[in-house]
Amino acid sequence: MKFNSAAALLAVGSLANTYGFTPSSSVSSFTSHRQSLARPSARLPAHIQHTSRSATTLSMSTLKVGIVGATGAVGKEIVGCLEKRDFPVDSLRIFGSERSAGKEVDTKFGKVKVELFSEDAARECDVVFLAVDGDFSLAHAENICAGDDGAVVIDNSSAFRYKEGIPLVVPEINAEATKGKKLIANPNCTTAIGLMAVWPLHKLFGLSKMIMSTYQAASGAGQPGMDELKEGTRAVLSGERDVAENKIFAHPLPFNVIPHIDKFMENGYTKEEMKVTWETRKICGLADDFPVSCTAVRIPTARAHSESIVALFENPVDVAAARKALEEAPGVKLVDDVDNMKYPMPLTATGQYDIEVGRLRENIAFDNALEFFVCGDQLLRGAALNAVIVAEAMVENGALQTKTAA
Repeated sequence: MKFNSAAALLAVGSLANTYGFTPSSSVSSFTSHRQSLARPSARLPAHIQHTSRSATTLSMSTLKVGIVGATGAVGKEIVGCLEKRDFPVDSLRIFGSERSAGKEVDTKFGKVKVELFSEDAARECDVVFLAVDGDFSLAHAENICAGDDGAVVIDNSSAFRYKEGIPLVVPEINAEATKGKKLIANPNCTTAIGLMAVWPLHKLFGLSKMIMSTYQAASGAGQPGMDELKEGTRAVLSGERDVAENKIFAHPLPFNVIPHIDKFMENGYTKEEMKVTWETRKICGLADDFPVSCTAVRIPTARAHSESIVALFENPVDVAAARKALEEAPGVKLVDDVDNMKYPMPLTATGQYDIEVGRLRENIAFDNALEFFVCGDQLLRGAALNAVIVAEAMVENGALQTKTAA
């Protein structure tokens, strides 16, 4: 896999409130969170089935599972995915801060008392999901997985995405990269959602360039972002303010769009935009200079990111063949019936395991190019669900076992 990690160094500051490993984390909000998720189709290979299944179909033995940051938005969804997909859990341990330690949360696996995090305790697990910020992951992830007796660690932060030798995985694309590995990086949500649609087309026609524009929900900035959008919208509609206040976003988000996510870099792109470029290259095994360009925009929706993608290919494209490839692709739902006004939208993608893709057509500005629109729930496909399917793939390929069986 070609990738120049030096060209892609990132600061690892993440939104801790997205993950919930902060002093203000609320366990009571976790217990009240039981969102119902639609069950996608089951026409998939075993290690990436998107429906729930009995544990025996995945593994003959069950696993000791740990989650750090389980009271945050992503952590809650990890628990939900483990429950709904019947992941082979022998025991579930939830690690938190001093503020939440000792409290209990209700799960399908019984009441779980939140433990104060320690590396030694996390190492007792077979697999640990980190739903924390990048600084925390940098400090602890490698210690948790070190040695033959360490746990497998699946990290949702940006801490290790660009580090040589650490797989960055969308399991429908490169699950084989996890073989023999103990530390796996989850990609940026925008990248994961987009590549679910791009990869089947790349296999069919051979990707040569990609241009992406994103429309990203407020929840990409965690619960504080959603709260700012909700409160700001209320204040404007009630006449309390002409323009909403902003503390989380660069500008007021209600009744506005903001073409600025993360910090600007020397080349004029934001870090969020460059993540798409760097991660597409690494996940798909493309050259270090493979041309990918992205413009990332924050929009005033609560959940689910949207992306407009122009994909240029080495070979002539065929829309009918592209539709067939997307219909058959795991984790992808083709929603493309414009006569009946059916196309991907955040409203319909929210809470779904599959990403939606539609508005598929041949691009009229470039040769051998397709243009399409994608929506996906960034807390699921872009984070929690991806992490759980990574673990499932590792069970299938033997990289994740109970320690007594290892």
